[in-house]
Amino acid sequence: MLGLRRGRYEARTASAAGDVIACQRLRHAAFRGGEGLDTDAFDAICTHVLVEDTRSGALVACFRLLPLTDGSEIARSYSAQFYELSALEAFDGKMVEMGRFCIAPGLRDPDILRVAWGAMTRFVDEEGIEMLFGCSSFHGTEAEAHADAFALLKERHLAPPRWLPRVKAPRIFPFARRLAALKPDLKRATLGMPPLLRSYLTLGGWVSDHAVVDTDLNTLHVFTGLEIRAIPPNRQKLLRATAA
Repeated sequence: MLGLRRGRYEARTASAAGDVIACQRLRHAAFRGGEGLDTDAFDAICTHVLVEDTRSGALVACFRLLPLTDGSEIARSYSAQFYELSALEAFDGKMVEMGRFCIAPGLRDPDILRVAWGAMTRFVDEEGIEMLFGCSSFHGTEAEAHADAFALLKERHLAPPRWLPRVKAPRIFPFARRLAALKPDLKRATLGMPPLLRSYLTLGGWVSDHAVVDTDLNTLHVFTGLEIRAIPPNRQKLLRATAA
């Protein structure tokens, strides 16, 4: 069972039905607003990770993990509902999909994300994972509000051709094509990048060339992949120090 404590925060895997319900409640508040439960069929087949404030006992973040033996199982993933991922079927190492990551609304403590990544690092090392992937979300469905961030993704962070996801969802924003001529304002682009996606990118992650318009969660999301062996050595050292 995963367990990691740093400062006032602790990450652990769900051990009872009540833990999963708490995650679903936090997800609803973060993605949809207000009270309720955010649920889907993937909850039953995923491992859920909770990050809690040890002083108050409050749940401050959560995410779920779906391990795959290799790329031949990629069609089982949540992401495969939205992206055509046949290119990744050739990936021959262990994979894990990180999904539904969220932090409690109003919290800005960077240690929360740090502990979450420490927990993920420990899982990756213990399970021999070679690729981490998922959907990284921008709030809202108006692409223009995120033009600089998308232009930066187009310019520096597109997936290698051998892994590039293709279009599957009915509504997309093809930012690599639409914003081909736009030079991003780096400050606006960086500030507008979701924290989870920013973390992926600093580790060497890459994204699809289009964003999916998700009206259910009121987001635009991009497929995001990270090959573990591509993480720069200094970043690996920092992550493992957090996970130790």
